[in-house]
Amino acid sequence: MAKAAPAEQLKLLELQGLDAKLKSLSNRRRTLENDPRITDLEAALSVANGELGAAKMAVHDAETELKRAEDDVEQVASRIARDEARLNSGTGLSKDLVALQKDIASLNKRRSDLEDVELGVMERLDALRERQAAQQQIVDDIKASFSVIRAELDAALAEVSTEEHAVSGQRSAFASGLDGGMLAVYEKTLAKRGVGAARLFHGKSEGSGMQLSPGDLAEIKAAAEDDIVFCPDSGCILVRSAEWA
Repeated sequence: MAKAAPAEQLKLLELQGLDAKLKSLSNRRRTLENDPRITDLEAALSVANGELGAAKMAVHDAETELKRAEDDVEQVASRIARDEARLNSGTGLSKDLVALQKDIASLNKRRSDLEDVELGVMERLDALRERQAAQQQIVDDIKASFSVIRAELDAALAEVSTEEHAVSGQRSAFASGLDGGMLAVYEKTLAKRGVGAARLFHGKSEGSGMQLSPGDLAEIKAAAEDDIVFCPDSGCILVRSAEWA
């Protein structure tokens, strides 16, 4: 059985207090790093970016359609201009001029129809651009919220890091002054059980929160004062003081 002077064993409670603080800080770090607001915003941003991409594609397609409609109108307008120039020149046979007039009338009707199509595409494009702008605003708002929360979390994480560094330094300095054999037992217990040492107070283990059985208490009472004893429930080192029983 490992041994250490009772006064030395009492120091384990202070060491455990420092380790508990480090564990609390580690849990705090993990909570900050897994803040559900970040996860929710990332999911929302993914959806919003997808919808923005679809809105941009719809605008691009409508712009392409508008360009085709404008080209169609331009082609008909150019043909009308050429035919009107020929008609106004007065050259050619009478029947050809009559046919040219009919062709111009047909082309004007065609241009009117194409201009209606062009106007419809322009109106649809305006609506799509408004939709894109609105979706872009949603994306920007999510990013802004993300930045605010990220800055808040980064600041909190920086505080945790500063405190971790300070407590770790304090812990290292304190542990260096402890009995080496006892410290080795404590470190092994801490790694295995999650708690290295706890007080035995009025027959209750503060490591497990359980009242020890009469048999367990009898075994501990039979142990020498410098024996290192363990909690039968949590497995941590039980530190006895004058009022432990």
